[in-house]
Amino acid sequence: MPADDLGPAITISHDHGAWVHVDGAFGLWAAASPTTRHLVEGLERADSWGTDGHKWLNVPYDAGYAFCAHPDAHAAAMAYTAAYLVGREPATSRSPGDYVPESSRRARGVATWAAIRQLGRSGIAELVDRCCALARRFASRLASFPGVEVGNDVVLNQVLVRFGDDDEETDRVVEAVQGSGECWMGSTTWHGRRYMRISVSSWRTTDHDVDRAVDAIVAASRS
Repeated sequence: MPADDLGPAITISHDHGAWVHVDGAFGLWAAASPTTRHLVEGLERADSWGTDGHKWLNVPYDAGYAFCAHPDAHAAAMAYTAAYLVGREPATSRSPGDYVPESSRRARGVATWAAIRQLGRSGIAELVDRCCALARRFASRLASFPGVEVGNDVVLNQVLVRFGDDDEETDRVVEAVQGSGECWMGSTTWHGRRYMRISVSSWRTTDHDVDRAVDAIVAASRS
């Protein structure tokens, strides 16, 4: 059973004439691994997807991807023209500029192609699986300490951690960890409560890195 029942949700949305967009910054990459693919079952029926390359694919920060099942609607939303941008004859080929907000940009696709070419299908799946395993390591180690609460089911690479009984303590720990220079964790609010947010996506992260980070987090919580 998919975690969010995407299939039925998409069916209901389409029955009511809605456009279904999936913001899959991290989550879309679950489809790359047989281990996590069930989490996004039904995704292929959405009208559009968005995801990032700078996270799990580890390419430069501005590499993001949009996928749309309706190219005419996509172009209608993005394309613009002016007299100096078109020739006298109608265009006979697809213009990439009709599908993006920029008039010009660097060749982001080269880095994406190179990463996919180097990793291959199995390499990307292994990267996803390894990062998810490291996230579970974070969660299990941190949950073993008194006063530390893991707030989410760790089904992918995200871990939410809370310290003590109030938001101020969690924010204090996050600030102390960031100031330590040992690792960097952000913060977020989920269900009205403050949490430390841990995201594991780097190809360079190891078990040892996780253990060092846990030690730094626990030390900050006790300071």
